Order: sequence, then structure tokens, then C-alpha cells
Amino acid sequence: MIQAVLWDMDGLMIDSEPLWTIAETELATSLGGTWTPEIKALVVGHRLDVAVPAILGFYDIEPTPARVAEASTWMLARMVELFTTQKLPLLPGVAELLKAVDAAGVPMALVSSSSRLLVDAVLGHGIGPFAVTVAGDEVVDAKPAPEPYLTAAAHLGVDPARCVVLEDSPAGIASGEAAGCAVVAVPSVLGVNVDSQPRRLVRTTLTGLDVDTLHSLV
Repeated sequence: MIQAVLWDMDGLMIDSEPLWTIAETELATSLGGTWTPEIKALVVGHRLDVAVPAILGFYDIEPTPARVAEASTWMLARMVELFTTQKLPLLPGVAELLKAVDAAGVPMALVSSSSRLLVDAVLGHGIGPFAVTVAGDEVVDAKPAPEPYLTAAAHLGVDPARCVVLEDSPAGIASGEAAGCAVVAVPSVLGVNVDSQPRRLVRTTLTGLDVDTLHSLV
């Protein structure tokens, strides 16, 4: 039986990728470049300390510590502004699955690559319930390393092998699987393709996904 459901945030639970794209496009413009689906697919699901150097390098700018810090600080401030002033609609099937898992008495955790500031901005919209939340700046090794999901499982006191991770990015999928969890993959970014594998269910949305299906994965 399933012991916990571990949710990613951006692009899986909330339709925040368009907001990220606003900030990323503005950053690319300030760097003298144009934001493209290619770079979006490269950085989706990664923490800022990985994404920002990749963005700078993509535009042939040396990712010195000072340049990375400057761009990261700007991105974080811009995203906090967008998250607190714009609507954050839940993606299809999310509200129904949150309700069904909660009704089944299965604990849930939110596990994000975003910083605590952004996670709290999202939680401020009343999304949940989550017994545990883990932000990207609260772990040493971010996704695709297993630490984020292992940390959530440890806080919940559950066996990672009896957990299902819900993810949209290759980095997040790799993180969940490295932690030993089953995964439901819902790719949300153009250019990201994911294949079905044992203990990995690939769907276009969470619509119609039920607790019995989650149980079957573990």
C-alpha cells in the first residue's frame, strides 16, 4: 500500500511555468539574447544555482560568482513579485487528486526546487494540505539528486519505496526514482519527452488519476 504522495510544485501542481517564462524572458533580454524553448527545456526543474549558470552560459556569458549572484537575486525577487501578484491556477486534475488522497488518509508532502520564499508564496494561495514541505534551498543536493524526496520521506516517517512522486521535469523524475519512489510523470514543457518504465506512469494530465492507481504503482 502507498504510504505517502510527494508532489512537485512548478509545472506539476500549479501553472507557474508561464510566470517563470516571463522572468526568464526578461533576464534573457537583459543579457542581449532571446529566450527559446531549447534553454527552457534545459533548465526546467532545476534550482536557481544550476539554472542561472546554464542560462548565462547559453548566452556566452561567463558564469562568474558575481554574475550568477546578481542574476539569481534578480530572478528570485521577480518571481516572488509574480507569485504574490498573479493568479496561480491549479493544473487539470490537481484539486481532485489532492482531495482524494487527503480523504484516503494518505499523507502528502510538497517537494520543490524553488526557494522557501517561493514555496511560501504558493502556499499562501491556500493550496494543500501538506504535512511536510521541502524547498530547494533547504537541501544540499537538489534535484536530480535523491536528497529532496528522501528528506520528505524521512520527515513523514515513511519508506520511499512505498511513496509515489508526482513530477513534470526530467530532473524531478530522476530525483524521485533515485530516492526509490514510484513516479507519475506529467511533462509540461515543450521538448521534454518521458518514456514509461516499471514504476513510472506517464500521463498528459493528472485528470482521472485516482488513489487506486497510485496504490498499484507501489
